[in-house]
Amino acid sequence: MKRYEKYKPSGVEWIGEIPEHWESKKLKYIANINPSKPPGQFANASDDEVVFLPMEKVSEEGKINQELRRRIDEVSSGFTSFERNDVIVAKITPCFENGKGAFLNDLETDFGYGSTEFHVLRANKSVSPKFLFYITKSHPFMKAGEAFMTGSAGQKRVPASFVENFVAGTPPEAEQTAIANYLDEKTAQIDTLIEKKQKLIELLKEERTAIINHAVTKGINPKAKLKPSGIEWLVDIPAHWEVKKLKYVTEVKYGLGQPPRQKTDGLPLIRATNVERGKIVDNDLIYIDPDDIPYDRDPVLKENDIIVVRSGAYTGDSAIIPKKYEGAITGYDMVVRVITADPIFISYCLLSNYVLINQLYLHRLRAAQPHLNKDELGEAFLLLPTFKEQQSIVWHIETETQKIDATVSKIEKEIELLQEYRTALISEVVTGKIKVV
Repeated sequence: MKRYEKYKPSGVEWIGEIPEHWESKKLKYIANINPSKPPGQFANASDDEVVFLPMEKVSEEGKINQELRRRIDEVSSGFTSFERNDVIVAKITPCFENGKGAFLNDLETDFGYGSTEFHVLRANKSVSPKFLFYITKSHPFMKAGEAFMTGSAGQKRVPASFVENFVAGTPPEAEQTAIANYLDEKTAQIDTLIEKKQKLIELLKEERTAIINHAVTKGINPKAKLKPSGIEWLVDIPAHWEVKKLKYVTEVKYGLGQPPRQKTDGLPLIRATNVERGKIVDNDLIYIDPDDIPYDRDPVLKENDIIVVRSGAYTGDSAIIPKKYEGAITGYDMVVRVITADPIFISYCLLSNYVLINQLYLHRLRAAQPHLNKDELGEAFLLLPTFKEQQSIVWHIETETQKIDATVSKIEKEIELLQEYRTALISEVVTGKIKVV
């Protein structure tokens, strides 16, 4: 990679040296930060619809989903406004750390509205808005922003004062444009490669699901005699299998309605955010005070208990409790404690299409908001072979899926490295460490 011939100190620790002909400028001198709405912009247009961008419609790669439209009179107060060619940057954790933001050059309406958790940057006439966007995607901007966050844990925000006073190296406008064009090309190549790897992961996960679906509905003996299942939407099942409701082989109960007070060195509280298609993950895991737990509600989790999400977007998702989280406390969701079957086999049944899609999802869709109650969960039909065969099926599933999981983990690491390279490349170019023009 080429470097510029001469450098000078930028005067800012997180940037270091910059090319000699560049200037160090605070963002507030090259862009209007969180501009107010221009007077008269919305006159006689209250019935018009504009693009509306909640946080989930903006990606970490800088892409926006513009399918949502809102009438101007519905969103002209209480939401963030922006115009075509503005740059938006998430201000709240963890969205800021993940790099959520976008350059709105292809906004389908002249202006729009979105989450109040966005900062808006409007480039001055002498500044390339795309170059400004890449500054906000650079490592120095994101790492410095994290250090300036204010607020309580889980609700920290990057203040407008940080954005205004962030110092960036700024080359002449023509060079800004050339740098932005170079990064457009290079990041597009990286994004294409990442997308291909993500599609491969999707295919592998579909294969994983197919293995589970077949094993828990047909077994692993291809020569087994079959019989009608007795369920109209389910095809034949092995002749020696039984059809039983979940409530007859397990105990189903609710978790805690209200979470106890938090304590840094307390017990982990397992919530819906910690349940991810069969696994307990530590995303946003919180810890609670043991002295504030209502133990009479039997909230203490045992190894091989199964958490089933009770409400929200992931209603019906489930995960079995590993030994690592034995003794943790259940949150608002439901707990399935298996009595007369292999708990790991039952956990795979709950993740299979015949239970999750054909039964639990139907219940959750009947509610105004996705929701599943204990009685509905207990009424779910299960296909049950003998206990010994359940164990054999579990062994088969885990043997086959371990290969897939290992491949998925490898690809996910490759994606992570590509994303790190993407950020590093942007950072090196917009701070002048690499010469591309």
